[in-house]
Amino acid sequence: GGMHESNAPPTAPTTRRVYNTHVIIDKDGQLVASYRKIHLFDVSIPSQNITLKESRTTAPGTELVVCDSPVGKLGLSTCYDVRFPEMYTELCRRGAQVLLVPAAFTVPTGRAHWHVLLRSRAIENQCYVLAAAQFGRHNEKRMSYGHSLAV
Repeated sequence: GGMHESNAPPTAPTTRRVYNTHVIIDKDGQLVASYRKIHLFDVSIPSQNITLKESRTTAPGTELVVCDSPVGKLGLSTCYDVRFPEMYTELCRRGAQVLLVPAAFTVPTGRAHWHVLLRSRAIENQCYVLAAAQFGRHNEKRMSYGHSLAV
């Protein structure tokens, strides 16, 4: 699952930021691993009145994470990371057998790229990809595409 983690370094002394953190919790409720999203989503699509700047409120992580699970070694990532194939190649080089990609892709980018990006990461790395995807309206300006997939 994912959560916002406090105490990220600010962009300025008066600015507070969080980490977008992907956590793995075992059957006993213990934290097994946490991954802080590395690639932040900053985009402007003027024709659709969309401007999102994740870096304004979120700090990037710096470490790749692979952890053990009952179904094999998991490679952790979050959303926009899926656009960076080298990251997934490295996760697999470190032993990942299943790549996890929780996400909240926008409707325009999801419609255009979500399925093909997930299939690409699975094919390139000859492994499974599990992608939980938020769906619906977050607020008056933002909707998520959805389409959770197992590849």
